[in-house]
Amino acid sequence: MQQASGTADEKNVAEKILVVDDEERIRNLLRLYLEREGYLIEEAEDGKLALEKALANDYQLIILDLMLPKMDGIEVCQKLREKKATPVIMLTARGEESSRIQGFEVGADDYVPKPFSPRELIYRVKAVLRRSSATAYLGAEKAKNLIVYPHLTIDHDAHKVTVEDKEVYLTPKEYDLLYYLALSPDKVFTREQLLKDVWNYEFFGDLRTVDTHVKRLREKLSSVSKEAAEMIKTVWGVGYKLEVRE
Repeated sequence: MQQASGTADEKNVAEKILVVDDEERIRNLLRLYLEREGYLIEEAEDGKLALEKALANDYQLIILDLMLPKMDGIEVCQKLREKKATPVIMLTARGEESSRIQGFEVGADDYVPKPFSPRELIYRVKAVLRRSSATAYLGAEKAKNLIVYPHLTIDHDAHKVTVEDKEVYLTPKEYDLLYYLALSPDKVFTREQLLKDVWNYEFFGDLRTVDTHVKRLREKLSSVSKEAAEMIKTVWGVGYKLEVRE
């Protein structure tokens, strides 16, 4: 496949996306719209093949249907997260809140219910890719490239989080959330603010998305340092903050 002539957010190298859906019609539709934006597209029609491809290749994003033959999207995402932090947009006809939360709990970065608007999906793809970039975060210009607190260090240039001298592997969304909180220590952010600034959700979004990612972030930090995990404080009735003790 020839590389598209560079409309993918004006990047010199087209970003590669894996589209996973058991319906050929859906895969063709996604390919049409994504290639029009300059992305390179690969496909998988079942969960087992999707996981094999995801582990063997470096994709910038995976669009993953929830209901798949051989292995469902939840299991694919769960097994992927054991090895890689590739961004995942979950795509499914099941729009119940429980399904969305389950997807986020296993590490999905976003969730688009079917039937979907191709324009909205493209917006979400671009938003996730922007957030997962190691060199750009919310349009900030070279903000703080190295943040050092007791028990926690964030090297933004390397997109690396270190806790007690041990690297902690986070999904792009988990990293974005931690970095955003760390840029303004001791400042309390509401869930609505976090959805707007970290998820770019101004008109839609589930507030429990924030709670789920905070929970996963604490669990990962706690596996190395209880003190690091306790830096993320819940301010009841308001939201969250990163508390730094001298």
